[in-house]
Amino acid sequence: MTEQIYSQYPPPIPEDLSSQIALYVKNWTAEHGLLVRPSAKQVTADANPNNVLATNAPVSLFPSPFPRKLFEQAQSLQTVYNELLIEVDDFLANLWKIHLEVKAEGYAHEHTLGLFRSDYMLDAATDTVKQVEFNTISSSFGGLSSRVAELHTELLSFPSAEKPLLPSLSPKTEASVKQLPPPNKAVPTLARGLATAHKAYGPSKSDPPLPLCIIFLVQPDERNIFDQLALSTHIHKYHSIPTFRLPTTSVLTSTKIGNTPSRPLIYTPPFAPTQQYEVTTVYFRALYAPSEYTSPSIWAARHHLERSCATKCPSILLHLSGSKKVQQILTSTTPADILASFLPNTSKSTLDSLRSTFSPQFSMSDDDASGLALATDPKTSQNYVLKPQREGGGNNIYKHNIPPFLASIPKDQYKQYILMELIHPPKTAHNTVLRSDGEVVSGEVISELGIFGTALWKTTKAKAGEEGGGEGKRVFPEILHNEEGGYLMRTKASGSDEGGVAAGFSSLDSVVLYDEEDFA
Repeated sequence: MTEQIYSQYPPPIPEDLSSQIALYVKNWTAEHGLLVRPSAKQVTADANPNNVLATNAPVSLFPSPFPRKLFEQAQSLQTVYNELLIEVDDFLANLWKIHLEVKAEGYAHEHTLGLFRSDYMLDAATDTVKQVEFNTISSSFGGLSSRVAELHTELLSFPSAEKPLLPSLSPKTEASVKQLPPPNKAVPTLARGLATAHKAYGPSKSDPPLPLCIIFLVQPDERNIFDQLALSTHIHKYHSIPTFRLPTTSVLTSTKIGNTPSRPLIYTPPFAPTQQYEVTTVYFRALYAPSEYTSPSIWAARHHLERSCATKCPSILLHLSGSKKVQQILTSTTPADILASFLPNTSKSTLDSLRSTFSPQFSMSDDDASGLALATDPKTSQNYVLKPQREGGGNNIYKHNIPPFLASIPKDQYKQYILMELIHPPKTAHNTVLRSDGEVVSGEVISELGIFGTALWKTTKAKAGEEGGGEGKRVFPEILHNEEGGYLMRTKASGSDEGGVAAGFSSLDSVVLYDEEDFA
């Protein structure tokens, strides 16, 4: 059924009309801020010395079809995933060391904020969605993906000489109403999560009191700035909260921790050295990849932020909970009740729905002979991907490349990876993409759906003898905010394994939903 639907879409478009659409999209992206900074490969630093140029974000010209029931299943599970990934810790050495040091001193923050994105692919063989990964830090493209849904809505309504540009996916009647992408609420959802954390922080903890603000922690050479500006602009307009962009290289020079027991984080804008703000929330859009920790001062900056009482999005522990190893453990069937132990108030039907999105995953530690055997055998490795414990695209090892890669590294490094069974998307999907260099490319594609969600919680220590209290007892947090809203669709050439937009592998897309009975 899936293959049949995808083979019929999108309808053929004459070349002259395709060029017209591409020009329309180029102009639309500039008008509406669907932009990125050009890469160094596109524009050299000499040609752009003041970093003022921008180009369209890579976008598909047509929304991609997606089964409505599976889209709604992914939406319904987001708040469950939000709860599942709260405060599950792991062992990434240097981050874990910071956690231990701050824990020994005593954590100052009361709240933790998560702005999450759970990524899925459609498995054509089973007509189900399978989770690719769960992002706990710098879950990007909420801002730009909302723009793409608006773009495709306009394109679906844009007339050619005789009929709408794109006909309805439903073949029931020629007069059937065009299907449009569902509204994408990522921007208000993510902004509301940040605003909720800001409010929960309470009054200033400085003496004398200071005005409050939210910090966007960013990379010094950020290309995806327009995606981030969509959120900060929404926060200004609808929540009246000051926000500032703080490069990771300026953390130690532009912030300090106040000399009070609460340890407030004080920010001094470099353009207003006599004005100070107290930071309620630090939103990490940086420091998610090992490559960003370029010096001891960057590690010191991360420690500096963690020991303050500002709410971190995410905290060290939440960052660690998004590691592939934690996901592998949560998807394990041994013990079978591991999900129920983390979600004690969740119904069996919801847990079953959650489990149905898991792909088999295996540890690469010495204690898991099955994972090692599958990864090192040239035949069985064809159906797997080897994933490292890190964020960002371009790091996975696929299929026949797995055995020689493992042979090239010491065996004691195997445990830094997990092995995941590949998901098999529809093979007949087609689309046309406008790349950021302006080139229009058509061909077979595969797509990945991300669902955004936000959660804010407060951890309270239970006394010995109480439920959740005592040595070795799990303390469940008090969830103050838990919301699903908005989506990201990424589309890439079917021959590409990686999926990152910022890394140059994918294009931003939206969805047009269909019901299978329409094609019966």
